[in-house]
Amino acid sequence: MKKSVKAGNVQIGGGAPVSIQSMCNTKTSDAKASIEQIRKLEEAGCEIIRLTVPDEEAARGFAEIKKAARIPVVADIHFDYRMALAAMEAGADKIRINPGNIGGEENVKAVVEKAKACHIPIRVGVNGGSLEKDILAKYGRVTAEGLAESALRNVALLEKYDFEDIVISLKSSDVKMNFDAYRIVDSKSDYPLHIGVTEAGTPSRGKIKSAAGIGALLLEGIGDTMRVSLTADPVEEVHFAKALLASLGMRDEGIQVVSCPTCGRTEVNLEKIAEDVERRAEKLMESGFARKGVKLAVMGCAVNGPGEAREADFGVACGRGEGLLFSKGEIVKKVKEEDIAEELIKLVTNEKDS
Repeated sequence: MKKSVKAGNVQIGGGAPVSIQSMCNTKTSDAKASIEQIRKLEEAGCEIIRLTVPDEEAARGFAEIKKAARIPVVADIHFDYRMALAAMEAGADKIRINPGNIGGEENVKAVVEKAKACHIPIRVGVNGGSLEKDILAKYGRVTAEGLAESALRNVALLEKYDFEDIVISLKSSDVKMNFDAYRIVDSKSDYPLHIGVTEAGTPSRGKIKSAAGIGALLLEGIGDTMRVSLTADPVEEVHFAKALLASLGMRDEGIQVVSCPTCGRTEVNLEKIAEDVERRAEKLMESGFARKGVKLAVMGCAVNGPGEAREADFGVACGRGEGLLFSKGEIVKKVKEEDIAEELIKLVTNEKDS
């Protein structure tokens, strides 16, 4: 089991559930806009939020944001160690640094001493674009081994000053390299790991890379906190992170809709029905439906349909222009094709109200 650190009231490592992070894309100096975005992220299910603190104006904004945020706030620091000190003065719940780019060991020592005094954890974050010259020379290019060596070297620098309240991340946009680097560090360190695939891209491509990269690590038991990095509204990162964790059985989030891929036996417009069910399920969750882990099965024919529908909380097995509704394995009624989505969701809400 990994060591445990606390970012505000969120435990990272030590057997705690994998926490979901995101990062504001607002200017930290614009406290009003940042607070508004954090509110949306909180509502979406974000559990830790990070903001960049590149200068004094941003540090002032960070202080105001920290007072308003209801979830732990992390300061992302590059180049100027003084901004790490300022962020900790402002109450940062955690800071993220790359010790190799904040100006030498004396600066790292100053940050560590301040973090110790404030009881604030540090995430050591390295990536392919920030490897030390000697490591690049050793391996000839960016490699998983080089990323791991850089991360562990920087962790050792913090340990030199008797600091162990550490989280490690070592991200690459190369999914395989990312996976291999985390496996190396996981085998050599018991500090909690922040996982993700950096610069994953737009939602269409980035979700694929994130599902492959983050999912593979989680299935290996690697990862204590995570961020899905998308070129998109950060709220979309949080929604996808929740869906990914739910698909791996690591969270019971909302309503899960499963549907068959269709074949020549299908005699309804199953694609339309499944999409309609998903939309209605999403609206139900947005309306405040509290039950977690509800499974709906939308099946296209009688071959696998009845079995799958019975295994779900609620389901439908379709025939020619109609569907047979199930609740907890029991047949409820037969409905017309055009009424399937509405009637299936009604089963969920009726159970809630009963």
